[in-house]
Amino acid sequence: MKKLLYPIVIGLLAVVLTACGSNDEAGKKNDEKETAKTTEDQQKQMEELQKKLDKQKVDEKKTVAIVNDEKISGAEYNSMLSTTQIQMQQLGQDPTSKKVAEQIKEQTINSLVGQRLLLQAADKKGYTASKDEIEKQLAEMKGRYENDEKFNEAMKKAGLNLEKLKTQIAKDIPYTKYVDKEIKVEEATDEEIEKYYDQVKEQAKASGQEAQKLEEMKPQIKKLLEQQKKQEKLVKHVEELQKDAKVNIKI
Repeated sequence: MKKLLYPIVIGLLAVVLTACGSNDEAGKKNDEKETAKTTEDQQKQMEELQKKLDKQKVDEKKTVAIVNDEKISGAEYNSMLSTTQIQMQQLGQDPTSKKVAEQIKEQTINSLVGQRLLLQAADKKGYTASKDEIEKQLAEMKGRYENDEKFNEAMKKAGLNLEKLKTQIAKDIPYTKYVDKEIKVEEATDEEIEKYYDQVKEQAKASGQEAQKLEEMKPQIKKLLEQQKKQEKLVKHVEELQKDAKVNIKI
């Protein structure tokens, strides 16, 4: 299990275009034409990119993997695939290139298998998601967007609809409960925080910038280091679960 997404996250890439104004009315009209053309060109590019990304999807009814006699469907794969593609784009990678596409495929299936193993472990431990918990998390997600239209756009971008999202949340809650309760890590020490801060300081200096003071960054660094520790421990935990599991990858 090389990579595992933790926790399940719905991502959205937004493109914001800002038009420069002019006091001259004719200049404004020219600017508006240029902006409209730029917007149209970018829209076409995004549509072409999405077509290429969609080719990486599989039949929704296809079984992509079987984990301890539980099937993982193509629909689940496609949903995770969209999220992984977005993450790769955010990292500056071209998700349509052959090499990156293979990495996306591997990471997507590994993540799905790892999550299924954790969900099975969570179920054995009795972790569940109530209807109120699902609705609460859904409301929190919606609250991050200006309106329902923006929220629906985000879901579409992630290859989801409301029903699929609720299903994903219903899995995410016991998954998160299990990880929070069962995967314990030690707090980051002052020595670890200072060592990480020194690296940040050097990187800032190399780019001609000045890092914030240690006292200001300490809480953020502490949280980051503990998340890294949990991620590392989680990957090892999944590897242990996989030793006793029957996993059959079908794609």
